[in-house]
Amino acid sequence: MKTVGIICEYNPFHFGHAGHIEKTRKMFGDSECAVIGVMSGNFVQRGDFAVFNKHARAEATLRCGVDLVIELPTPYVLTSAEGFARAGVHLLDSTGVCDYISFGSESGDIEPLLQVANALNSDKANNLTKNRLDTGLSYAAAKQKAVDEILGKASKALKSPNNLLGIEYLIALSVLNSSIKPITVKRTGGEHDRDSGYAASLLRKELLTGSMPWEFIPNHASDVYIKEIASGRGPVSLKYCESAIIARLRQYDNYDKLAGASEGLGFRFAKFAKSEPTIDKILTGTKTKRYVMSRLRRMVLCAALDITVDDIINPPPYIRVLAMNKNGMKLLKKMRKSSKLPVITKPASVLKLNDDAKKMFLKEAACTDLYTIAYPDENERTGGGEWLESPPVIQSFPR
Repeated sequence: MKTVGIICEYNPFHFGHAGHIEKTRKMFGDSECAVIGVMSGNFVQRGDFAVFNKHARAEATLRCGVDLVIELPTPYVLTSAEGFARAGVHLLDSTGVCDYISFGSESGDIEPLLQVANALNSDKANNLTKNRLDTGLSYAAAKQKAVDEILGKASKALKSPNNLLGIEYLIALSVLNSSIKPITVKRTGGEHDRDSGYAASLLRKELLTGSMPWEFIPNHASDVYIKEIASGRGPVSLKYCESAIIARLRQYDNYDKLAGASEGLGFRFAKFAKSEPTIDKILTGTKTKRYVMSRLRRMVLCAALDITVDDIINPPPYIRVLAMNKNGMKLLKKMRKSSKLPVITKPASVLKLNDDAKKMFLKEAACTDLYTIAYPDENERTGGGEWLESPPVIQSFPR
């Protein structure tokens, strides 16, 4: 049996995600493929709170075709696409059981993506990117100019936002000298297409305004989300925690140590973070054409959570299991023998690990304590929850 890894957020899970998993399984024969999801936790890479907590999203993921869900720790989520991809690939590689990584792309063709990844992962591209940055371009624009110069028309694969993370996964595989082989699935549909891979932002907007867009979400996942809403644990947004975040920003002093705070951005960000009355005004004041909004939103959360570059100098120090089905239990058994990292199922077991692992888990626990403050029901906003959740064995459902 082949094991395939998917790095994901599933925020929330929708039919586009289900299609990706189904197409991936069909490449190997459905019964001959196990799927590991490396999923961001309670915060997501765009710089926001996940619309539902990680345990609910992990359960929805298991119900809809993944066998084992492991967590991508928050410090690596709230960094650049490069850092996000490298940490996710590191975790898959460290399991010792993953044969392939699967991701969506515009064309579904791996070769042009490999060509761009190889070009980007070169000294020439690094030098060209640095030169373009010195002219005031954003990092993304500087990278694109560098690849344009190296590859000419073949660089067009980098211009599609649907390819960006995939290219970063390919670079990470090369940098880590991983034996994992990449495969890609073509993304289809448009923003309002039920089977689209683009629908997550639309779904979040509808959920947060009180709509119930269940026609975009598989029943096995929507059942989980409906339960979370009824229990007062969702939907969740950064806006629901704005006062607590602003209070933390005004007391924070390590802005220059935040990921992405180079070139004086940390100083500029601190100026507005300590004076403006809302997060939107902080972001608007800090924003220039050189910096994309998602980078600034991640900085807001990193400052609120005291996540600095020191937290991501080294790769993730453990593999934390969030949920599994019966096939996932078999994978977990293999991982305990093959993994390059300690595998955590019961939170208390982290206390037996080294100082780096303990520090990371304590950071994750603090992240969860902030996240729960945004729950709609105040009775659900209890602290210390990170120490109480062990991974359940969740039934798979017919796809």
